[in-house]
Amino acid sequence: MTPTLDWLAEPCPPIDQTAVQHALARQDQLTKPPGSLGRLEELAVRLAGLQRTATPEVDPVRVLLFAADHGVAAEGVSRYPQDVTKQMVRNIANGGAGVAVMAKAVGAGLDIIELGLATGSEVVEGVRSEPLGPGSGNIAREPAMTPEQLARALDIGRDAVDRAVDAGVRLIIGGELGIANTTAAAALACALLDRAASEVVGPGTGLDSAGVNRKAEVVARALELHASEPRDPLEMLRRLSGFEIAALTGAYLRAAQRGVAMLIDGFIVSSAALAAVRLQPAARDWMLFSHRSAEPGHRLMMEALEADPLLDLGFRLGEATGACAAVPLLRLACAVHRDMATFDEAGVSNAC
Repeated sequence: MTPTLDWLAEPCPPIDQTAVQHALARQDQLTKPPGSLGRLEELAVRLAGLQRTATPEVDPVRVLLFAADHGVAAEGVSRYPQDVTKQMVRNIANGGAGVAVMAKAVGAGLDIIELGLATGSEVVEGVRSEPLGPGSGNIAREPAMTPEQLARALDIGRDAVDRAVDAGVRLIIGGELGIANTTAAAALACALLDRAASEVVGPGTGLDSAGVNRKAEVVARALELHASEPRDPLEMLRRLSGFEIAALTGAYLRAAQRGVAMLIDGFIVSSAALAAVRLQPAARDWMLFSHRSAEPGHRLMMEALEADPLLDLGFRLGEATGACAAVPLLRLACAVHRDMATFDEAGVSNAC
């Protein structure tokens, strides 16, 4: 049976303003000058509204990492061959990759979902295989996906969130893996933001200036090829992204529909977050932004999403590593909000 997209229109719940007011009132009574913990205070209040409680908690946290290959790799836009995607899926599952190490260090669960590899799927313990084909199409020459593949990718993202939320997860982190996926993410961002390739394309896995120029040319060709098609977000997603980016879009929409906070990673996942918000503006309320990517186009997406990321560490690895790095900040925000004594409890004067 061909999947439908009816679920995309399901509404997102509003932020609980009563919980926000209760959290603000508690912040005013804690033994510190008002606002002296800056964004930690803001995070605690924001999470209170999202979780509908005056004393929010971050845990459990789960990383949903989607992996897929991209046909546009044939245009020479990456330093690495496509078989690296499969090798890295295995490395993540075995605990050796950046996201695996960081997720373990911050106590986050890790759900790895493979959606289609150019070198073929293989059975790897700890990896859920749901292949949609041997990678997406070459966006410089054809659409990335068929309508059926797009619908299925969105459903895979939705289902991953449903599994996490049904298990009690309070914070969702989206991650990605796929050689050439910065090219697809740049193309999608260009289309959604109406920007030129030269404004968005960056070095990705470490291209030199000549490589960046070649990559920008490929993105420009893709934009020109698909320019006459409908400009709605779903069609842009189908034509210019990839299986894992579409799955992330579905995951972000579903997390918002289920009323669960998301911590957004860097450049590639932000293109999916932008697509999700274009499809359902209310999804933006449920997004927290972890870090500023070193990719130049990330700033443009953050401006469009009116986002102010928590960290600026020069990251451009992807995989959800930037979001994992920000998890301790959210835990600190909740701990201070919950455990700091009030003026009355500590016997400290609150006179102005």
